[in-house]
Amino acid sequence: EVQLVESGGGLVQAGGSLRLSCAASGFIFDDYAIGWFRQVPGKEREKISCIRVSDGITYYPDSVKGRFTVSSDNAKNTAYLQMNSLKPEDTAVYSCAAGLKGRGPCAYEYDAWGRGTQVAVSS
Repeated sequence: EVQLVESGGGLVQAGGSLRLSCAASGFIFDDYAIGWFRQVPGKEREKISCIRVSDGITYYPDSVKGRFTVSSDNAKNTAYLQMNSLKPEDTAVYSCAAGLKGRGPCAYEYDAWGRGTQVAVSS
């Protein structure tokens, strides 16, 4: 059974840091790309990072570039999202997803999703 489980969310003050984890099971981790997404109620889901697990190439949109870092520990089948310099507008439910790797750091489609973890940043 394919499973992704996020952890590490919580409440933090603006300027603080959190590290999210995405523990994967049920598939060959190295064949996949892991994406991190966030969603605020009433808004579209935003893709905030990707990593192609086999070689570690990454993607970030401008909204998080320079503040967030995605990584993976292939021995542990786990991806991480280090979030620094957090802002109140980073408040959202953060989810990881897995899809077969493509040419770039992001999968063409994601077919396995975690349930998400809440991140709240106070001002």
